[in-house]
Amino acid sequence: MYDRHALMALVRQRALKFGDFTLASGKKASFYLDMKQITLSSEGARLVGEGILELLGSGPVVAVGGMSIGADPITAAVITMAGVQGKPLAGFLVRKEPKGHGTNRFIEGPVEPGQSVVIVEDVVTTGGSSLLAIDRAVEFGLKVERVITIIDRLEGGAAAFAARGIPLASLFTVRDFGIVPAGA
Repeated sequence: MYDRHALMALVRQRALKFGDFTLASGKKASFYLDMKQITLSSEGARLVGEGILELLGSGPVVAVGGMSIGADPITAAVITMAGVQGKPLAGFLVRKEPKGHGTNRFIEGPVEPGQSVVIVEDVVTTGGSSLLAIDRAVEFGLKVERVITIIDRLEGGAAAFAARGIPLASLFTVRDFGIVPAGA
């Protein structure tokens, strides 16, 4: 079992910022979650990897991945902790654009069409980045079982995924940090 309280403390200490911000979705916000401060630290990567593995449980999922660059450290953390725990799990990266040479693919990594995968994300707001990752994964032939995020801002992402028949799971929501979601 991962240490939820340690990860929450780390997010509060290193990632949660208050002020005026514009999010990737274009929305204005009074707080920002700079999750690279967590996912690119050894302690944070371990905690995130353990937490997401716990949410994954057992089942048909053979790989985790998401949009490069955002999901790369999360993917690495999850597959590393899976290796430590002796669980077979691969990772994959979803490119924004194919590299123009070699395989010229959007999906990179040891995955094959027909396999069940999970999209990982640091923070879900409207779900835009993960929706693009889902589209690219499905075009490649992968079966996306769900999206797992570290933090759900509770601003529409879950509904956007549900509209495609894909559930969202999260380690935390903004409510866990005492934040009332926008529009609530």
